[in-house]
Order: sequence, then structure tokens, then C-alpha cells
Amino acid sequence: MTLPISHRGKQYLETARTLLAAAQTMTDQVIANRLKALADDYQRQAEKASHVDAAKAAKALARAAASTEYEWQT
Repeated sequence: MTLPISHRGKQYLETARTLLAAAQTMTDQVIANRLKALADDYQRQAEKASHVDAAKAAKALARAAASTEYEWQT
């Protein structure tokens, strides 16, 4: 199952791409490797943020549905 990327996840991915682009221009390989590692961390954060945001949205939707059902019954 593919999870859509949340807005917050997209921001993390944009930062990761920026870091990778900077790493490619580095002549110092140590710094380039650190930037690549940091970009990897941001990619993981993007995935995690998207999962968290999707769970929050599902929970809010379930709450709204339960509230609507309660109002319908009264």
C-alpha cells in the first residue's frame, strides 16, 4: 500500500534534495558524506511524518463520523 506524502513530509523531502544537491558539489568527501547521511535522515523523517499525519487524519475522520452518528441518533 502506498501512502501519500503529507505536506510536512514534502518539506522534509525538499530539504533532503537540497542537501543531496549540496553534497554533489562538495569537493571535501567527508563533508559530502555527512550531508548525504543528513539527507537520508530527512528522507526517513518524511516517511515518518507522512505516516503520523495520515494516522491523525484517520483519527479525526473517525471522530467526526462518530460525532455525526451521535447527533443523528438524538
